[in-house]
Amino acid sequence: MNSAPNVLPTDPTCTDPMVVNCVAYGVDGRRLRDITIEEISDVLETPDEWVWVGLHEPSEQMLEKLQEEFGLHELAVEDAHNAHQRAKIEVYGESLFIVAHTAQVVASKIAFGETHIFVGRRYIVTVRHGASLSYASARRGCEQATDMLALGPSYSLYAVLDFIVDNFFPIVREFQEELQELEEEVFQETFKRETIKRLYQLKKELVNLRLAIAPIQDILNQLVRQYPTLIRDEVRPYFRDVYDHAARVNESTDTMREMLTAALSVNLALVTVAQGEIVKRLAGWAALLAAPTLLASWYGMNFHHMPELDKPWAYPVMITVTASICAVLFWVLKRAGWL
Repeated sequence: MNSAPNVLPTDPTCTDPMVVNCVAYGVDGRRLRDITIEEISDVLETPDEWVWVGLHEPSEQMLEKLQEEFGLHELAVEDAHNAHQRAKIEVYGESLFIVAHTAQVVASKIAFGETHIFVGRRYIVTVRHGASLSYASARRGCEQATDMLALGPSYSLYAVLDFIVDNFFPIVREFQEELQELEEEVFQETFKRETIKRLYQLKKELVNLRLAIAPIQDILNQLVRQYPTLIRDEVRPYFRDVYDHAARVNESTDTMREMLTAALSVNLALVTVAQGEIVKRLAGWAALLAAPTLLASWYGMNFHHMPELDKPWAYPVMITVTASICAVLFWVLKRAGWL
């Protein structure tokens, strides 16, 4: 699996590495200017402007400053500072607090992160923790469609959630390719412990992937139907489209989990069959060797009256009889498929 570089673009006016972007927009969707965190409250006093802030793993002091500028609820700020939150959407007065899990391929494995989103009538704040690609491309796409960005923070929220969900598709496609390769290895004649190990790891990662994508469906469903004061009606069809994408990812994940379970079962069955064949062949050779062993054990008892003591043809006869018995047994066992 190949991972895209996680580049953090920063505004030239920003001196804080935790602040990826802090921009003021007009009601017509035009990007007006880059602003500092301290200027946010001044911008919000202007009725025809709104703010989009992007943060990456901010400190507690930074979040306290944002709480002061936006008037955010202290419980939501506390959750945004502490990662490892469950995916959810909560209402705090005239604002929404959303937690969405993100995924990124790092060193051929899935690394999971979180994005915490504050949405108000005239602002949106994204806070990224852990493995997550920058939302710079989503922001650029919005800025190029000024007529849509004129819908305000609710359209920006759509762009961010759409970016999060769409990033799951490359991971799902790579998993499908790897699953196909593992299925081919399962049906090879040689047993590989690494194949079983990778099948188990892949299934474990798919479980974690489903835990990341499934709650987003509930979040999007609520955004489609609720919060009329914060979500513009013109944006709701776009959230419905993202919901469909999330459902596709979730269904693909469930399908691959079932296929992995089937692959593990098939591999176990093939190993059991192979072991049965080996045991059957060993039993066949044991039966084939039983006849000469029995005859040799009789003639090794050293009794006084033994045929070989006074008959010169005894040994050739016994060897011929033993070889004949072995030949008949070999033919019978070979025909039965035991050899």
